[in-house]
Amino acid sequence: MTTTPTWRKTACILCECNCGIEVQVEDRQLVRVRGDKSHPSSAGYTCEKPLRLDRYQNGTPRLTSPLRRRADGSYEEIDWDTAIAEIAQRLAAIRDEHGGDKIFFYGGGGQGNHLGGGYGQALQAALGVRYRSNALAQEKTGEMYVDGRLYGGHTKGDFEHAEVVVFVGKNPWQSHSFPRARPVLKEMAADPDRTMVVIDPRRSETAAMADIHLQVRPGTDAWCLAALGAVLVQEDLVDHAFVADHTTGAEPVLAAYREIDVADFARRCGVDEELIRTTARRIAAAESVCTYEDLGIQQAPHSTLSSYLNKMLWILTGNFAKRGGMFLHSTFAALAGGGGGGGSRTTPVTGARIISGLVPCNSIAEEIDTHHPDRFRAMWVDSVNPAHSLADSAGFRRAMRRLDLSVVIDIAMTETALEADYVLPAATQFEKWECTFFNVDFPENVFHLRAPLMDPLPGTLPEPEIYARVVRALGVVDEAALEPLREAAEAGLASYAEAFFAAVGADPRLMGLAGHVLYETLGPTLGDARGTAALWGVAQLCAMNQPASVARAGFTGTGFEPGNALFERILTGEAVVFTRDDHDHAWDYVRRPDRRFTLEIPELVDRLRGLASEQSSWTTEEFPFVLSAGERRAFTANTIIRDPSWRRRDAGGALRISTDDAWALSVRDGDTLRVVTERGSAVAVVEVTDTLQQGHVSLPNGLGVAHPDGTPGVAPNELTSLHHRDPIAGTPWHKYVPARLERV
Repeated sequence: MTTTPTWRKTACILCECNCGIEVQVEDRQLVRVRGDKSHPSSAGYTCEKPLRLDRYQNGTPRLTSPLRRRADGSYEEIDWDTAIAEIAQRLAAIRDEHGGDKIFFYGGGGQGNHLGGGYGQALQAALGVRYRSNALAQEKTGEMYVDGRLYGGHTKGDFEHAEVVVFVGKNPWQSHSFPRARPVLKEMAADPDRTMVVIDPRRSETAAMADIHLQVRPGTDAWCLAALGAVLVQEDLVDHAFVADHTTGAEPVLAAYREIDVADFARRCGVDEELIRTTARRIAAAESVCTYEDLGIQQAPHSTLSSYLNKMLWILTGNFAKRGGMFLHSTFAALAGGGGGGGSRTTPVTGARIISGLVPCNSIAEEIDTHHPDRFRAMWVDSVNPAHSLADSAGFRRAMRRLDLSVVIDIAMTETALEADYVLPAATQFEKWECTFFNVDFPENVFHLRAPLMDPLPGTLPEPEIYARVVRALGVVDEAALEPLREAAEAGLASYAEAFFAAVGADPRLMGLAGHVLYETLGPTLGDARGTAALWGVAQLCAMNQPASVARAGFTGTGFEPGNALFERILTGEAVVFTRDDHDHAWDYVRRPDRRFTLEIPELVDRLRGLASEQSSWTTEEFPFVLSAGERRAFTANTIIRDPSWRRRDAGGALRISTDDAWALSVRDGDTLRVVTERGSAVAVVEVTDTLQQGHVSLPNGLGVAHPDGTPGVAPNELTSLHHRDPIAGTPWHKYVPARLERV
């Protein structure tokens, strides 16, 4: 008699929402997938992408042995003991000769693959690493800089209840990024009392649903956003009571807005002036407004300034800490660190600004491929693929070859792994305990630790174990110092908490090594969940830093009791509400002594004033088109799904061009064109569309990755360059690449 496989809880790993799902597993295959109705955030919702998660689990040839590069560039399999010993020896040699600050860390876990990051931090502490980065530094650091200077935290909007929602360079119909995105969009579009505003050069799926589409010329979002703010100020639509009661430094900002010629800025961005004025008035009149910015402006000209101007729309109209407005929220664990918005530290070679502890991605290759004495000499890459995902892939590959040592952890032989000295095979996200730290819900914030659905493939290891073996080989932790903690762990969490914090108090160096210490001492008491040990420390810090919110979520008691209770609840492997707030509590997360927003950011106010005399186009006679490199489409995702068969439509990742450009070039659907940029060229199949303006073309993200069944589509970063970047955050202009099109 055949038994039906049981439904087991886990989560989707294809976007930041990480919706809860249930799956059935047969012979290591994810045979059925459905939404988890009991998940407190996604409540049973999923888009179409999780239905194809087995393509991630089983659609890519797996690495099952550590690999070492030979002198001729080929690879040989070696055993784990040899790999760990050699890597530790070479890392130590570089540290001892050149300093730990010459060892660079990139990644710390890919999408939904964050648990190993805490153990990676322990290895960084063991080596004295000072410089690191991840994908956020080519997307979000401009916004982080603005957030850090304004109020010191991350904001999100109550899209489900807002009267007016403004999406800036954001297409949530495809990229989601908030719970139940598509149902929320449908509800908003169907409600005559609500207004959806989209600022986007393309008529995206979301723009097509919108009440107002401000179809800006590519790269001119800053002029549009500045004009909207200027209308609010010049027509006296500002919430003066909110500004007076909750902000400082407003007058220089208001003065800059008063100087703006709205008609001129409207012409610059290509949007009718009256439509801009109508939109600003609708925002000002609404009972609640929230906004969402994304890569459309964060990887385009003036990205940091655009983030600032976007936030002014809801700040100047008082849309914070209320139903349907914006909010600051709790965090379970920070994805980035180093001083909030920061920007005071710089990189050793190029002097690039480090924001939230992250080196700008466009600076990494330049910090390596140089003769500068302070260049990075070793690179550790954890579960990410920068040779494909960062600008100027060829330049990044060349930089990797200049390193004295490069190590990659991944499940597959990625484009980055192909350049490494050592490749270490990891377990997939469904073969180990795993989680994500994208926790941005409000008023209830949710954390989900996912239990493994199957054993790791033989020959692979979870990242926590990989890091533990390297740290052991480095010999930086005295085993004798760990014995009292092991004994305390056997006595229970209460005893362990007292012993752990006493040990850290006596030897503060252990705090930097906390992930490793927890893995070695608390970990053995957790059985097959040993890799979750670091979450005990995170749970304790969460309860200490947000005690009232954690208590409202039901984790109460004195001392270490709330953190212990939270950790034990997390270990059940189901999504957990770890903080509970109401709208007034959003002010508790403003990291200012006076709990006010600091509106004046002098550098950005100066840049706002400078827009009046700046150029608003960066195309040339040689490169007259604007290429958006990396459009999110229905069948694209991050490159963890390498199997091309999952894409039922647009399998080759078409080059989308406008009907006017198609006519001018005498091409139609299915023809081919060569896209040429200052960095490279590629041939793509044409799709003619009326969603793009003349002179604007786009290629999707996630294509051009190697697979035995073929490598369809264009790898977009073979076409992008390093020097097109934001002057503040260093984020790349992936959405504004000057290009030309040639007949093939």
